[in-house]
Amino acid sequence: MKDPRCDKLAQLLVEYSTALNPGEKVLINMIGDAEPLAKAIVEKVYEAKAIPFLHIENPQLEAAWLKGATEETFTTQRTWEELQMQAMDAYIGIRATDNSFTMKSVPPEKHELNSTLLWEPVHGRIRVPKTKWVILRYPNDSMAQLAGMSTEEFEDFYFNVCTVDYKKMSAAMEPLKVLMEKTDRVRIVSPGTDLSFSIKGIPAVKCDGHMNIPDGEVYTAPVKDSVNGVIRYNTPSPHDGFVFTDMELTFQDGKIIKAVSNDTERCNRIFDTDDGSRYVGEFAIGVNPKVNQAMGDILFDEKIAGSIHFTPGASYDDAFNGNKSAVHWDLVLIQTPEFGGGEIWFDDVLIRKDGKFLLPELEPLNP
Repeated sequence: MKDPRCDKLAQLLVEYSTALNPGEKVLINMIGDAEPLAKAIVEKVYEAKAIPFLHIENPQLEAAWLKGATEETFTTQRTWEELQMQAMDAYIGIRATDNSFTMKSVPPEKHELNSTLLWEPVHGRIRVPKTKWVILRYPNDSMAQLAGMSTEEFEDFYFNVCTVDYKKMSAAMEPLKVLMEKTDRVRIVSPGTDLSFSIKGIPAVKCDGHMNIPDGEVYTAPVKDSVNGVIRYNTPSPHDGFVFTDMELTFQDGKIIKAVSNDTERCNRIFDTDDGSRYVGEFAIGVNPKVNQAMGDILFDEKIAGSIHFTPGASYDDAFNGNKSAVHWDLVLIQTPEFGGGEIWFDDVLIRKDGKFLLPELEPLNP
């Protein structure tokens, strides 16, 4: 039996997120089992007179493949994935992993090779800058467990969050975008955090349903060498099958000079991936009013109203600060009272306290 919620979400992805035109080619990349949604997307693509292509992956098989993959394996795989991505006008990626820790058994050095030799050339250099793309999860038992809900409860939450009125959200974001583009100095203060940097001259970008679902953030990037101070993240962060907690980064002149976590050695290996992985490529403010709890999934957690994320690794082309890397690690700090509160200052003006915007023009973003 068809789920009308899948049809509604598929229509949003095809007509709004990727805005497909007749004749455009879109790659539908399904990782795991998201067949009801993927099928609905294919049907909506055809209705739009566009052309769907399929790339289907199995996370368990991928983990087994990664364990034995060599540099030659990755570069050979890259040759046809590059050709495939170069032929596309758009990309819709659906993640439906049934075990968040499937990749935990893959050696870290294999993850590094996968990032630098396969993911970055195909996705970082082709998909992100050259296609209309959107990425989302699909609700399943694993995600419901992460969120501490029954599967039925989580499905209701998921479709409610994912199909918000993004046009209305976009209009409310506009004053924040304008303010960020006028701002030079930023200061972030929270328990264990006192961080300062500049965003002068770098564009701010509204994320209003065109790249991630769910969406709800405005991002820019710090001037590469301007970051100084300490940030202590208070949200668990899964990365390559391991959940990092208690992450604290110390910056000097833009560079991470000290990183500690519940596995300090493992996180420092990630920050040593390449020359850019110890610099920051994104500073973003989360504003989705329907995402109000951390659930260990970055596509949701980074949108939490009252949060920020401060991202070691590559910057995006539309908010480019010169930093390039195979890493782009969105780490989240929630500043609502339940998480200890916190402040955001723009050029010595307090704009948000304990997760609530204080300036009148920004108040429509408050939950």
